[in-house]
Amino acid sequence: MVHQTIAIKTTNASSASSKISPMNLNLLRLASMALIVGTLAACSTRPVATVDSSPIPELRPAPGIPAAAPTVTGAPVAFPKSRWLPVAWSDLPGFESDALHEAWNAWLKNCERPTPAFAGLCSEVRRLSIATGEEQRAWMQAKFQPYRVEAGDGNADGLLTAYYEPQLDAARLPGNGYNVPLYRLPAGFGARKPWYTRQQIDTLPEAQAALAGRAIAWLRDPVDALILHIQGSGRLRLTEANGQVRQVRVAFAGTNDHPYKSVGRWLLDQGLVRDATWPGISAWIAANPGRVNEMLWSNPRYVFFREEPLEGLDAEFGPRGALGVPLTPGRSIAVDRQSIPYGTPVWMWTPGPTVALNRMVFAQDTGSAILGAVRADYFTGWGAEAGEIAGRLKQNLRLWAFWPRHLTPGTGR
Repeated sequence: MVHQTIAIKTTNASSASSKISPMNLNLLRLASMALIVGTLAACSTRPVATVDSSPIPELRPAPGIPAAAPTVTGAPVAFPKSRWLPVAWSDLPGFESDALHEAWNAWLKNCERPTPAFAGLCSEVRRLSIATGEEQRAWMQAKFQPYRVEAGDGNADGLLTAYYEPQLDAARLPGNGYNVPLYRLPAGFGARKPWYTRQQIDTLPEAQAALAGRAIAWLRDPVDALILHIQGSGRLRLTEANGQVRQVRVAFAGTNDHPYKSVGRWLLDQGLVRDATWPGISAWIAANPGRVNEMLWSNPRYVFFREEPLEGLDAEFGPRGALGVPLTPGRSIAVDRQSIPYGTPVWMWTPGPTVALNRMVFAQDTGSAILGAVRADYFTGWGAEAGEIAGRLKQNLRLWAFWPRHLTPGTGR
C-alpha cells in the first residue's frame, strides 16, 4: 500500500490507537484513502535502516522468580520461509522497557486455544497475569530462548504494515441513502470457483439472485464498503428496522477467490490521476461520479462477512484471527505461518519513520499479502486513530521469536 510517512514517536499503551498523537481531519481522510488506493508494493522491501546495536543493561529478576538462563541455548532452525538463530536477550532492543503486563491480555487469549509448544506454560501465564513487569520479564528470560528471525540468505530486515477495524454507520434495511450491501456468503457458495467478480456481483442477475436475502446491512458509500473489504472486518453502528441503534461486528467469512488489485494503481495506469493521494482521488471522484463503479470494478476481489455480537468484553478486543482467538490492539500481528508458527510470542522492533516500536506481540493472524520471513501486519485496533496509523504504516522491521528452552522451535517436543 502507499502510505504517508509522518514521524510520530509513540509510547507504550494498552490500545494501539491510544499510542498515536491526534492528527487533523485532512490527514485522517488521506490515511483512509491510502487503504484503498495502495498498491501491492507493501510486499516489497524498502531501504534498510541502521540498527541500534548498543548493549541493553542486564536485568535483575525479582525475588522468588527464577533467574534468566545465563547462556544462549539451542541451535539454528530452518523453517520453510525463514531461519531462526538463537541470540542473547541483550540482543533485543528495548526489551527492558516494554510494559509486558499490557501484552499479557494477548497471551491469555493465546491460552484460550494454545498450540502444543505453549500449552504447558498457560498455568504459569495465568498466574503471572497479576505479577509485576519485572517478574514477568524474569520468568520469560528463564523459560524462553529468543531467536532472530531472518531470511534464508541471512537478511534480517523486513517490512511492517498495519490493519484495523473500520467503524461505519449502517442500516439493517436499504433506503434513506443506505444502498451499498454487505453480504453473507451466497447461497450455493463453493460450487463455483472462482465466484463472480465484483463487477458481476453488482450487475449480473444470476449473481444477484444468489445473493437475494443475504445482505447483513447496508452502507451509504461504496468506497467505505471497499475499505471494509480490504480490512476484512469492521464495527457497525447499525440502525435496526425499529430505529434502535446498536453495535455489531462484521467479520471475514470468505472471498470470491479473485485476486486483490489496487484501484489507485488502476487510476495511475489509466492516466486519470497524477498521484494516488486523497486530494487527487477525491477530486477525480467529484469530477467523474459516473466512473466511480468503473474504478471500484478494477478490483475484482469481493469479501463476504458474518455478523457477530459486539458487547461486553467482546468490544474490548478485535476480531478473531487465524489462530481462532480475538486480536489485541497493539499486541497482535499477522505473519506468514511458514516463517513463524501461530501463537508464538515475538519481539518486534521498528525504528519509524511513522512509529517507533519496541514491544512483545503475538503471531495470531495471517493475510494474503503477508508473505516472507520478516513480515508482519500490526493490528492497531479500531476507529479513527487506529485507521490513521494503519493507513500510513509501511516501514523497516526486525523480529525475534521466543520459544520454550526445552523444546525444538516449531514443535511441541
